Amino acid sequence: MRPSLVLVTPALADANNGNWQTARRWARMLASRWRVTLAKAWHPGAVHADALLALHARRSADSIAAWSLHHPNRPLVLALTGTDLYRDIAVDASAQASLRAAHRLIVLQDQAPLSLPQSLRGQCHVVLQSCTARRTLPKAADRLRVVVVGHLREEKDPATLLAAAALLRPEEGILIDHIGAALDPALGEAATRTAAQCPHYRWLGALPHDRTRERIQRAHLLVHPSRMEGGAHVIMEALRSGTPVLASDIDGNVGMLGEGYLGYFPVGDADALVAALRALRHSQGGPSPLSLSHLQAQCATRAPLFDPASERAALLRALDFTASPLLLSAGDPP
Repeated sequence: MRPSLVLVTPALADANNGNWQTARRWARMLASRWRVTLAKAWHPGAVHADALLALHARRSADSIAAWSLHHPNRPLVLALTGTDLYRDIAVDASAQASLRAAHRLIVLQDQAPLSLPQSLRGQCHVVLQSCTARRTLPKAADRLRVVVVGHLREEKDPATLLAAAALLRPEEGILIDHIGAALDPALGEAATRTAAQCPHYRWLGALPHDRTRERIQRAHLLVHPSRMEGGAHVIMEALRSGTPVLASDIDGNVGMLGEGYLGYFPVGDADALVAALRALRHSQGGPSPLSLSHLQAQCATRAPLFDPASERAALLRALDFTASPLLLSAGDPP
């Protein structure tokens, strides 16, 4: 019989975010080897499981602590998010305790292990996320259609995007569609004001996943201005749709797009973002220091890394305990 696994994720379907997409996909990929139960939390007396896979060191900390106390000899695997890697494990005691409790760690992009203490890197597995490939949809040449996908919260840095929209002129032919719910009401109000003042910027709110992917397919460019990322789901979706990316120069984005990628701008720098957008718009009509075709070619070389078969193989390796005789075989202490 397949062993059982509880996959703890702080975000279920109602959250409509990257954590939920990851959890749902992993449950499907693991189903051939594990009997998987998705849950927001685990506590003694909850569903029986032979192993725990938890997303998010801080937000799943109570579940991790309870599992570690009651089942110290059963596998505990922790998948680290961007807020874990680039904020919480440095300052939050519960996140630090989760790191110490985990038998193995999963990270979602190539730069992430560098943010861990040297002593923990040996138990770290890089699992690049994946999605199905989608064809690139027709795009008009008389404008640059930009899509931005991310709920409105500080970590995604919508403020830089809004500042960039205010610097652009409507006649420049750069149209921005911004998808995401206002998790921070003040940022939602700022997006509403920007949309009223800038006809080339539209805030569309939260959209279903399929509609979001279609807009990525139709866009010339995905802009991703985050301040903090563990491995953005939307970047991978853009690459697998043939849509190039313009992203903030942070480890979470570099770990997905590669160190030699040309489409980076300094985090929080609206002027640099505008300059890059203008260069890409100019590249539609002639020579430009930064061109859509160059970014698209670079993205095409990265896209195969995010194939579902590759993600499934890496995930199964991270959860393979056959070489760990203590785990999955030893009983819990009396």
